[in-house]
Amino acid sequence: MLFSEIVFGPINSRRFGRSLGINLLPLDNKICNFNCIYCECGWTDLRSVESKFIAKDIIVAAMKERFSELSTVKEKPQAITFAGNGEPTMHPDFAWIMDETIRLRNEYLPGVKIVVLSNSALLGKKDVMTALKKADLRVMKLDAGTEEQFDLIDQPLSRKKLPWYINKLKEFNGDLYIQTMFLKGIHEKAFVDNTTDNEVQCWINILKEVQPKLVMIYTIDRETPAKELNKISEELLNKICEKVKLAGIDAKVFN
Repeated sequence: MLFSEIVFGPINSRRFGRSLGINLLPLDNKICNFNCIYCECGWTDLRSVESKFIAKDIIVAAMKERFSELSTVKEKPQAITFAGNGEPTMHPDFAWIMDETIRLRNEYLPGVKIVVLSNSALLGKKDVMTALKKADLRVMKLDAGTEEQFDLIDQPLSRKKLPWYINKLKEFNGDLYIQTMFLKGIHEKAFVDNTTDNEVQCWINILKEVQPKLVMIYTIDRETPAKELNKISEELLNKICEKVKLAGIDAKVFN
């Protein structure tokens, strides 16, 4: 499922309420530095990418037009969410676009939160980190507690290891949310399961280091590119959630 517009929605998000989506990536293919086995946008194959990033001026013009339209309606969006066809921070002008989004939000939709969904892979870039800190809410991916499951589930295309991501997440000093997709199944003959007692405990140990404001726990909701994956029961998600709370960290299941 690819998003065919720069600005889409508002849609009813299970995590952010009435959310206006912003897609900074090409409209006809996915660009990402992860290759998550559950991604609704399908597989990442940067070798076949022919599209270019959408020009920053076109993005800002599309936002201005839609923000202006929504400023006149009674039911305003609750969030402006950077999501779309891949990793939003990969856009070369992400920092500039963030500044323009804040300016347009303040002009047309004051009070609406700006949210960024990110896999954290570009937190080593100073301009990306600075831009993310300007958002009202940073929702950063952490799908596993061990290197093995991290590699199986997220399939990062860089050579960065899990400790690198942990150290970068700690630089937010707790001013972030963590999102975690729980699943189990088989992919390329490997057994995938981030719900085992050991995996969950390793994941919670990382959460204790990062100290996020909230952990968003969820499972598969749409078709996945890897076909042998299973949704996790609400009962198990709730048990995992309670373990996080017992560790002193706020958590919520979104199902």
